[in-house]
Amino acid sequence: MKISFLVSLIVAIALSVILSPFLIQLVVYLHPVVLGVILFCLVLAIFFGILFIRKQTIPLPYSKVRLLLLLYTIALFILLFFRPSDQSYQSINLVPFSTISFYLSGKVTGLISFYNLAANIALFIPFGIFLKMNERTIYQFLYIPILFISLIEFLQYLSARGSLDIDDLLLNVLGFFIGYIVYPIFIKVFKVSLQK
Repeated sequence: MKISFLVSLIVAIALSVILSPFLIQLVVYLHPVVLGVILFCLVLAIFFGILFIRKQTIPLPYSKVRLLLLLYTIALFILLFFRPSDQSYQSINLVPFSTISFYLSGKVTGLISFYNLAANIALFIPFGIFLKMNERTIYQFLYIPILFISLIEFLQYLSARGSLDIDDLLLNVLGFFIGYIVYPIFIKVFKVSLQK
């Protein structure tokens, strides 16, 4: 298992070096913490893939899952609210799919389009996995993500660190739902003991 983690770390670092021209642009566009988030996600994804292929499992106490999610949430908070000082937003978009269409139209660079669409989905998948880990009603699986994302969107607008955008809400909630869907695959590798 240690070898699997070491291989994951080496491959993730190699990918980071290969992707460094794009990562540098993201750091300029966002915040240096983006490097840590991407490296963490790459290591975890590669490690998960290796363990999944080898049919290995890792016991993971619920307390460690909560700690990892807290650290991830702090990093996400930094990404969402502590952007370079020359970036200020205070726009409102309540027309569904207009921002998504704009990014798909080719009017902005591919990297910015990819980041804004893919990251808005992928960054919220861990929260969907975490919610699915806990017993919730079908209504909680629906309204918790909507309320959580709405709060983030509203705070970004008030702080002028992001726009209030219905498309962000849609993409972020989609990330939660993908987390719900991939949860059965997640628990094939990470055996979480739900003793809270």
